Amino acid sequence: MTEESIKKKEKTEKETDKKSEVVDVAEKEEKAMTGGEAKTEGDREKPADVKKKKKKIRRQVLKGQAHIQCTYNNTLLTFSDMSGKVLAWASAGSLGFKGAKKATPYAATQIVNSATEKVAKYGLREIEVFVKGVGSGREASIRGLVNNDFEIMLIKDITPIPHNGCRPRKPRRV
Repeated sequence: MTEESIKKKEKTEKETDKKSEVVDVAEKEEKAMTGGEAKTEGDREKPADVKKKKKKIRRQVLKGQAHIQCTYNNTLLTFSDMSGKVLAWASAGSLGFKGAKKATPYAATQIVNSATEKVAKYGLREIEVFVKGVGSGREASIRGLVNNDFEIMLIKDITPIPHNGCRPRKPRRV
C-alpha cells in the first residue's frame, strides 16, 4: 500500500468515528427526553415513513333535518343531514338544567340556541323538523328554530301512538 491510500483509509476511519459519536450523542439525548431506551438506527422512522396529517374537509350541508324529542323529563334536539348523519345535538341536561327545569319551554329555546351554534359551521339553512313526544318544549323549540333564521320546509309529528296497544290493567276494587 502506498502512503496516500493509507492516509485515505485513516481519514475515512476518523469520519466514521465522528458519525458514530454523533449517533451516540443523539441516542443519549433521545433517551434523556423519553426517559427510556433510545431507539437503534433500524428502529428510527425514516422521513419517508412519516405520515402527513390530511386536512379535514369541512362539508357544506345546505338542507338537513332537525329531530326534536320532548318528553315529560327532558328535551333533545339533533341536527342531521338528509341521509341521517348527525351534525350536532344538544339536550337540556347537557346545558346544565337539572330536574323539572329540563322540560320547560325556556330550556327548549336554550337547547335550540346551543345546537344552532354548533351547526353553523356546516352552513345549514333549510330544515325539515320532526317532533316526537308530548312535553312542554315542543312549540318553544320550533319557535326557537324560526328565530334562528332557519327556513323550515316541513314540520311533522312522529309521536308514537299505540293502535290499541297493550292490554289495560284490571279495574281496581275498593
